[in-house]
Amino acid sequence: MDQATKAAVIAEAERLSVGVPVLPNFNLVFLRNEGVTFGLFGQIPWWALSVAAFGVSLWLLHLMLTTTKRIEAVACGMIVGGALGNIADRVRFGAVTDFLDLYMGSWHWPAFNFADVAVVCGVSLLILHPLLTNRSSVTARRAARPEDPRRRP
Repeated sequence: MDQATKAAVIAEAERLSVGVPVLPNFNLVFLRNEGVTFGLFGQIPWWALSVAAFGVSLWLLHLMLTTTKRIEAVACGMIVGGALGNIADRVRFGAVTDFLDLYMGSWHWPAFNFADVAVVCGVSLLILHPLLTNRSSVTARRAARPEDPRRRP
């Protein structure tokens, strides 16, 4: 999906360079991001960013294949897939194609793509899953305790 949508955006690059309204607070645009998230580290050569992202992807692929928790495997797979989509852009174009533009008034969130969405969702799963699991297990332990007759409702 990431590479297909980027190809469609590149095919319409001239028209999208000024932004095309899709919904209120959402445009399609054509941008090339030479950095990483929010354009950070744009001064680092594309190949160095690609090597770093590939190294992290290999580590996450190892985690994905060795974990016993399905949610962790899915999360790692989303991050790896997104990273590889952006690496493909860096190798082909020296920068990542971004095209999703969310805004409110005159404030625009930095443009992003579906690979970025996959990475953010995967990282969110890795962070939130343990927090939600611990919270539900605490609630379950509390519910399993015998009621204290001294406690009043």
